[in-house]
Amino acid sequence: MDVGSVRRKGGFSWSTADAQQRGQDDPSQLGDALVAVLNRGDRVALVFECPLSVPIPDVSEAGWTDLGRARTGEGNRSWSAGAGTGALATGLVQLTWVLHYLQLHADGDVRATTQISVLLAGAANLLVAEAMVTSDGKPEPVDGLQDHADALAAARRFEELLEVAACGEASSDVACAPQRALNLAATAALHAGVLIDLAELQQEVLVAKTRPALTQPEGDD
Repeated sequence: MDVGSVRRKGGFSWSTADAQQRGQDDPSQLGDALVAVLNRGDRVALVFECPLSVPIPDVSEAGWTDLGRARTGEGNRSWSAGAGTGALATGLVQLTWVLHYLQLHADGDVRATTQISVLLAGAANLLVAEAMVTSDGKPEPVDGLQDHADALAAARRFEELLEVAACGEASSDVACAPQRALNLAATAALHAGVLIDLAELQQEVLVAKTRPALTQPEGDD
């Protein structure tokens, strides 16, 4: 899910990992696609391209000097830099709106989590995760649409992490540790009236960071 202005064509774009379903601009279309999955009794993941967990340093004599530092694995694309904070503000509002849409339109309870183990155990039917698409992992546009390409790349990277987690080796590409995490996705779920364990407010959100595309050396078949 690529966040952005709903008033710019393609600014808000989404895609399934198999690219069979995709949309843009109107977030209710995404909501309807998710509701259809939930109403079948299936589980689904919603991966938003904006910071969804941020690090909170210790309250110690020098702890304040770590305020706003990049998370482990972010590299030079910190959540607290200009692009990150802009995406955070826009994405958090849009995520909360979509979650509220699900809460209103799904037939049964929407049981959300940000912990992949909880989803795999069947204790939740909706996983909220974070996508991170940076310059070195930027995909080529799909049908001339960069925002859609970003959403598709994020969905596919998440699918890779999900397959690894299903084998008992869950990991995230980015983490707040060693700092404590402030889980903004859990905050959004609570505001939207979606069921979620309060303990998740201080737990990490899984981050799927897209990887650079592999290129074949010249002369190789």
